[in-house]
Amino acid sequence: MTDFESFRENCLKLRERVAAAESAAARKPGEVKILPVTKNHPIDAVAYAAKLGFKGVGENRVQEAVEKIKSSSLEIEWELIGHLQTNKAKIAAKYFSRIQSLDSARLAQKLDDAAKSEGRMLPVLLEINAGADPAKFGASMDGAAALLESVLALPNLEVQGLMTVAPLDSDLDTASRCFANLRTLRDKLRDSFRIPLPELSMGMSHDLERAIAEGSTMIRVGTFLYGERI
Repeated sequence: MTDFESFRENCLKLRERVAAAESAAARKPGEVKILPVTKNHPIDAVAYAAKLGFKGVGENRVQEAVEKIKSSSLEIEWELIGHLQTNKAKIAAKYFSRIQSLDSARLAQKLDDAAKSEGRMLPVLLEINAGADPAKFGASMDGAAALLESVLALPNLEVQGLMTVAPLDSDLDTASRCFANLRTLRDKLRDSFRIPLPELSMGMSHDLERAIAEGSTMIRVGTFLYGERI
């Protein structure tokens, strides 16, 4: 992992990239949030983010994140961006500020039960496989409306938007199509269900410009900020 000064420099470069992409897409300056992804990095990575004023970090694995959370007193929000198995829903609902990877009605019910036990309203994003990539998790585009309907019926979950991971492809047009699919789906669901769904979590280190052009409100960046993972 990089040192703090390199992390600071990388943050400046990243913010320049984001600002340029916002301008190119006629977006408002500062409209796109950055979520530093600290998976497979030590707790120092989270401390770096907190020191530079980031409000949250993203983690992929429940157990790894929980160990970090328990070992630190950092005032920062922890977001789960990786696949969540139903048998880990209870611990995820206890420790994470938001779950970005809700991809099934069964998982939604488990999270709702767990949130009720914790006495909290749990913010979630629905993960959609907007690129129809068999290697990726997420509900299908066709199944998104049914998933949203089932989640809206649960009293302890708050749906704040959608998330996707673009297919791994050297042709960035593939990512653009995926991101456009998610934005179009969000607009349809917003109109059909008459709820805002403001968050579109999409875009990473290599494709963030394409994501911002297609309406991303949050990019999830790890390698560009921290270097290669352990």
